[in-house]
Amino acid sequence: MTAIILNGRPHTAAEDATVVDLVAETVGRALGPDGAPRDGGRLGVAVAVDAAVVPRSRWARTPVAEGQAVEIITAVQGG
Repeated sequence: MTAIILNGRPHTAAEDATVVDLVAETVGRALGPDGAPRDGGRLGVAVAVDAAVVPRSRWARTPVAEGQAVEIITAVQGG
C-alpha cells in the first residue's frame, strides 16, 4: 500500500494506483483509461499532484507515489 495525502487527508492507495484510479474511487464511478466516465455522463473534475495539474489525458499514465499530495476538485454548479 502507498500512503498519500488525498484532498488534505491521509489516504492509503494500492501500490500500482494511478490518478485515474483515485478519481474513480473519489467520485464513485467507473472511468475508462481516458478518464471519461463509462456511463457516458460528464465528470467535471480537475486533478493536481504535488500542486501540478495533471491533464485528463495523462491520468491513467500518472502513478501515485508514496508521500505525494493529490487534490481532486469537483466542479459544483451554482453561485
